[in-house]
Amino acid sequence: MDTMLREPTTVGEMLSEEYLKPLNVTQAKLGEALSLSRMRIAEIISGKRRISIEEAVMLAALFETDADFWINVQANHDRWEARQLMAQKTSVKPFTALLAR
Repeated sequence: MDTMLREPTTVGEMLSEEYLKPLNVTQAKLGEALSLSRMRIAEIISGKRRISIEEAVMLAALFETDADFWINVQANHDRWEARQLMAQKTSVKPFTALLAR
């Protein structure tokens, strides 16, 4: 089992710190380049919105990366969030425990 203690980087953090800031690109310019609203871009950057597969493909084309890179950044964060939720749900037990009753 993967035990990730710290929260993984979000797509928004990756975009902001590794692409937008170094390239001096504003959120407005990113939205324009991707044909996405400023609000949608702001929500992605702030971590309030996930990216879709289509957005991952567009980011890959824009920054000359691979779509899998963006998909994996999103998936790693999604997996971490799901594990945080599962840790709070103590009523869910492994299936083998149910069979042992």
